[in-house]
Amino acid sequence: MEKKLDVKLVIMGIQHTFVMFGATVLVPLLTGLDIGVTLFAAGIGTIIFHILTKFKVPVFLGSSFAFLPGIFAISEAQGLAYATGGIVFAGLLYIVVAIIFKFIKYETLHKILPPFVTGPMIILIGLMLSGVAISNANGTNSPQLAEQIGTNGAWLIALVTFATGVFVKVAFPKFGWKFMSNLPILIALVVGYVFAMILGVVDYTAINEAKWVGLPGFMAPKFSLSAITIMVPIAIVAMVEHFGDVLAIGNVVGKDFIKDPGISRTLLGDGIATSISALMGGPANTTYSENTGAVALTGVYNPMVMEIAAIFAICIAFIPKFTSIIATIPGPVIGGISILLFGMISSIGIRNMVEAKIDLANPKVLIIASTMLVLGMGGAQFSMGNFNLAGLGLAAIVGIILNLIIPDAKTVD
Repeated sequence: MEKKLDVKLVIMGIQHTFVMFGATVLVPLLTGLDIGVTLFAAGIGTIIFHILTKFKVPVFLGSSFAFLPGIFAISEAQGLAYATGGIVFAGLLYIVVAIIFKFIKYETLHKILPPFVTGPMIILIGLMLSGVAISNANGTNSPQLAEQIGTNGAWLIALVTFATGVFVKVAFPKFGWKFMSNLPILIALVVGYVFAMILGVVDYTAINEAKWVGLPGFMAPKFSLSAITIMVPIAIVAMVEHFGDVLAIGNVVGKDFIKDPGISRTLLGDGIATSISALMGGPANTTYSENTGAVALTGVYNPMVMEIAAIFAICIAFIPKFTSIIATIPGPVIGGISILLFGMISSIGIRNMVEAKIDLANPKVLIIASTMLVLGMGGAQFSMGNFNLAGLGLAAIVGIILNLIIPDAKTVD
C-alpha cells in the first residue's frame, strides 16, 4: 500500500474532514458538550484506532448518536460530567468484548454473520441515514433557511450540490482530470455553499463572533453507578453497529477486515477511543458511515487519508473561527451530497449479497433478510429497564438469532 505523503492525499484528507464534520459536531450541539473537545477526541481516537488496526482500515471515528438518549437522561438528572463517566465504562466494555473475540475463530464468526445477515445490516445503515439526508435537503433541519426560501428553494440548493458531485465523478475523468474526479464531495460542497451565498441564506454571525484561537473546554468525568448502568447497555447496541460499519468498509475496499486485522482489534480501537474521549469530556466515538460512503464514492482506499483527516480535526479544534465557517454550511448543501453518500452504502450491501451469490429463493434467507429490513426501518423497539434496543441493533441481533435457530433449507422436510 502506498504510504508516501503528498499534496493529493492531503486534499483527500481535507475532504473527509468536511464529510465527518456535520454529524460529529451535531452531537455536542445537541448535548452541550464542547465542540472543540469533540473534534480533538475524534482526531485522537481515529489515530489510536489506526495504530491498533495496523493502519489497514480506512475509517474515521466520529461522535456516536447511539449514546444520545443516555446522555440526555444522565445530564438532566446528574450533569454532563456523569454522562461522560458512564461513557468511559461503556468504552471499557468494548475492550472486554474485544478480548473475548480474540479467542473466537474466524470461521465461527463467519457462521454467525453470513452474507445474508451482514448484507441487510449494511443496507440498513444507508437506508436509516436516508431520512437525515432528505431532512437536510428539504430544509426541515434548517427552519430559518426554509422560511427564507421555502422547501423548493432548499431542494434547489440540494440538487445543485448533488448534480455537481455527480458531474465531477462522471465527467471529470473524460476530461483527463482523474485526481479532481476523486474530490466530488469537496467540490460539490464548495459549489453548493457558493450557490447558497448567492441566494443569501448563509448566516455569517457565528463566523464574526468566533475567535481565531482557543483551547477546547476539556472536562473531567464524574462517576455514579446509575450513570454507568445506563450507558454500558447502550454499548452493546453500538458494538453491533460497529460490526456493520466494519463489514461495510470491508466490502467497499474488497478486503475482509473481520479477519485481518480482526474484529477484536477494531473493537479495541473503538473502545479505547471512546473511553479516552469521555475522559476529556467528549462523546462516545464510532466508525463513521459518512466517511465509508465517501470512500465508496471516491474509490480512494488509502488509510492515510483518514489519518490526515484526523490531524486536521485536531488542528481545527483549536481554531474556532475555522470551525464556525464549516458549521455555516447550509443543511441543503449537506443533504444534497448525503443522498449520494448514504445511497452508496445501501448499494454496497446489495452488492455484497450479489457477489456472495445469495439465493433469495431459499426460505431461510428470505425470512431473515425481510425480517431484518422491516424491523430496522419500521421503528421496532425492545426495552427492558434502561436497556433499549432498536433500529440496526435490534435488526442485527434478530437476524443473528434467526440464522442460528432456523434450519437450512436442505435439512427441512
